[in-house]
Amino acid sequence: MPMHRPHKSELAEITNGSAFTRRTVIQAAAALASTAMVPAAFAHTPPLRRSTALDHYITLGHSGLRVSPFALGTMTFGEDFGWGASAEDSTALLDRYADLGGNFIDTANGYTNGHSEAIIGDHLAGDPAKRQRLVIGTKFAANMYPGDPNGGGTSRRAVIAACEESLRRLRTDYIDLYWMHHWDSFTPIEETMSALEDLVQAGKVRYLGVSDTPAWKATQAQMIARRNNWAPFIATQLEYSLAERSIEGEPIPMAQEMGMAVMPWAPLAAGRISGKYTRGNVDDAEGGRAELMAPRVTEKHLQIVDALTEIANDLNSTIPRVALSWVQNRPGVTCTITGNRLMSHLEDNVQALSLELPEEHVTRLTELTAPDLPFPIPFLRANAPGLHQAGTTVNGRPSEVHPYTPRSASERY
Repeated sequence: MPMHRPHKSELAEITNGSAFTRRTVIQAAAALASTAMVPAAFAHTPPLRRSTALDHYITLGHSGLRVSPFALGTMTFGEDFGWGASAEDSTALLDRYADLGGNFIDTANGYTNGHSEAIIGDHLAGDPAKRQRLVIGTKFAANMYPGDPNGGGTSRRAVIAACEESLRRLRTDYIDLYWMHHWDSFTPIEETMSALEDLVQAGKVRYLGVSDTPAWKATQAQMIARRNNWAPFIATQLEYSLAERSIEGEPIPMAQEMGMAVMPWAPLAAGRISGKYTRGNVDDAEGGRAELMAPRVTEKHLQIVDALTEIANDLNSTIPRVALSWVQNRPGVTCTITGNRLMSHLEDNVQALSLELPEEHVTRLTELTAPDLPFPIPFLRANAPGLHQAGTTVNGRPSEVHPYTPRSASERY
């Protein structure tokens, strides 16, 4: 006999004591437990739709933190490195991004010697409501003190000191998302995760992220956090673009398994596939950041720009929009960090969110830039389906019988 599921009115009677029997209490508990485990609202949740605007927010990794699909990268905030934006232009970019619905700011203690954080902090200090609305992520590990071996890295001392300095520059009481900028091989990861947990417990940090760290080390850190019931990483930042796809091998699958959102940085390969450098001008580029990046433009970058140019013309779009749309819609990617030194960059880049690339263009770009991935990935792709599925189709993936598989019962010992 199926269990009776009490109606809301019956549950109310139970709480009032008028129908307080052992049987009804057990039934009510079972009903509440079943609905708690599988909420009705989630029973037939439709597939997530791609975000097409900055104010179409998405939760970041295995967390409830809502962020825009494009984060505002602020490595260009400040002219200290010789090629960034002035403080005035930087704050104008921040305001315009927020006006468009953007809420996710990405910075780091080492960006323009800390000036990037200071520009953000000075601007938001006069508008507490705007600061409350924004999700500010910053990073630690960069050493800001030449000659001091403890001035950087991920030791407990360095992590806590860097956090205090970032809070001071950002002129805020808390950091929404605190990133380990890069792995410090000299510091036990347990020490780093313990220090980060203390910052979370102290209310100085809300969420944690990991950047530029090998998949095995990020997994180790995540498992340590889970074992100790500490705050986990909810996202990972990695270089990812049509020109750099090696993270498809292990970091992206790791992030998907470990509950981390993937946040690509340099989605335009630091400008090398933005259309700024072409076959006709790459040898003549000079001034600002071009002096650093132009010599690093390779034939591979130029081939990608050639394809992006044709696709952009076909779609009446722009090269950056096409490249950003490809990245943003890759498996595992939640939010892409875009660098915008000029207002025109920001206005153009955000339109990539509403650009839906036809499948033939996606296929062309994907095949053109297919990466050489490390072992055992090519081996598994070539052999695992046949070895495991033996000619069957599983989860929509067909297979052929592997040469090592017996063809009949007489061949099988």
